[in-house]
Amino acid sequence: MPTSLSSCLLAALWLAVSSSAIVAQDNRPNFILMIADDMAFDDCGAAGHPHIRTPNLDKLAQSGMVFEQAFLTCSSCSPSRSSIITCRYPHMTDAEQLHWPLPADQETFVRLLKEAGYYTAASGKWHLGSDAKKHFDRVNETPTAGFRLRSDAQGGAITKSDKNNASGCANWVATLAARPKDRPFFLWLAAIDPHRNYAPNTISRPHQPADAVLPPYIPDTPEVRRDFALYYDEIARLDYYVGSVLEALEVQGVSDNTVVIFISDNGRPFPRCKTTVFDSGIQTPLFVRWPGKIAPNSRTQSLVSSIDIGTTILDLAGIPKSNSMLGESFGSVLSDPATPHRNYIFAEHNWHDYDANQRGVRSAQFKYIRNFDSELTLSPPADAVRSPTFRAMQQARDEGVLGPDQRQCFVAPRAQEEFYDLESDPHELTNVATVPKYAKQLQRHQEILRHWRSTTDDAERTVRSDDEFDRETGDPLPNRRPRGSKAEMRKSS
Repeated sequence: MPTSLSSCLLAALWLAVSSSAIVAQDNRPNFILMIADDMAFDDCGAAGHPHIRTPNLDKLAQSGMVFEQAFLTCSSCSPSRSSIITCRYPHMTDAEQLHWPLPADQETFVRLLKEAGYYTAASGKWHLGSDAKKHFDRVNETPTAGFRLRSDAQGGAITKSDKNNASGCANWVATLAARPKDRPFFLWLAAIDPHRNYAPNTISRPHQPADAVLPPYIPDTPEVRRDFALYYDEIARLDYYVGSVLEALEVQGVSDNTVVIFISDNGRPFPRCKTTVFDSGIQTPLFVRWPGKIAPNSRTQSLVSSIDIGTTILDLAGIPKSNSMLGESFGSVLSDPATPHRNYIFAEHNWHDYDANQRGVRSAQFKYIRNFDSELTLSPPADAVRSPTFRAMQQARDEGVLGPDQRQCFVAPRAQEEFYDLESDPHELTNVATVPKYAKQLQRHQEILRHWRSTTDDAERTVRSDDEFDRETGDPLPNRRPRGSKAEMRKSS
């Protein structure tokens, strides 16, 4: 046989074998990760809320597994997202402060998927910087210019509607439709809803103030109830887009082979929630659906961390995780909800409009918090400071009628250490760090946190970051400037 003919036959055989291998690979599961922006873990029907209208999220939860003890590593938008995509704690990513981009040298689970043949795309809010975009085949970024502020007599800021894709979700279905049909896919679908600022008539049938379910650390006033109702409206708008994606999967015939995951990047944008390491800041809704693999109507109490999501996706795809990743797959929990996963989860907060430095460790029953900046108030983020809710709290404070459980945002100095028995005190209102009967558990959690900080190189902070907004008004301070990378901030200090 002539050499040229032999070579052609061998090449044809290699292509046939390779094509067969690719076809086999393409039967691997697809993945969609939907991320809400500032949605509390219990603000949907699936988590027991009696009034928020979330039929699509409820359907998603009912058709898969609800994680009732899922937690984020940070209650601040971009650090939380950087932690999720790297499967590392925020201080390990060099992107631990709001608006710091993820550096080019950080590994992500998305790049590993792409390298293994997955089509990877993102749509909606980005907030990760330019280097991380290289880990995706396609990024449809929704600009967040809709967060521009306009003060009025009520201290509100009304700029948002979905005419210009303020939800961040309008291109989700188009991104799914544009995928190549011969490859497994991963989609990072990131909403802007329900991030402030809020406007009336976001949905055709708005929620009413009477629908608000208020935690005990928030005062019950008409202004607060109206604020919560507008927040609920944006969750309902997000719910519509979740339903659109689920419907598109059915139409495309890939629903049964697609793992759908829904989470939030941090707690609701209200005082004592977002930017704290209380459960109201770091506990997240986590729903996972995989038809035929995850039993419908499943619920688990297993402790999981957001750094586990990427490693679980890699595990289900049959791809080894990077040595840099600290997340552990909870794939076994998806098969059996009674399977234990973690004994402890860890969280941190660093900077988000205001200087802050907190670390926390949580077990099934207890939470230990170390405040390294206890001389500062526990101010909510600037958009929440400008909110009708915070204005109502300030007025009640000034009039001397703010309840003791509602004063924490104004107290300084604060306790350097906090310890909570979550079984008897789920809202973390009573600090028992000095109560003798808890001394042994307190010491145990102190040791666990010290060990975690040591093993993850969580160094003591030596330079304080400047506040860029006024803590009483939420107005920008004269020193406010665009925040670059961690390295750039070090150069300028």
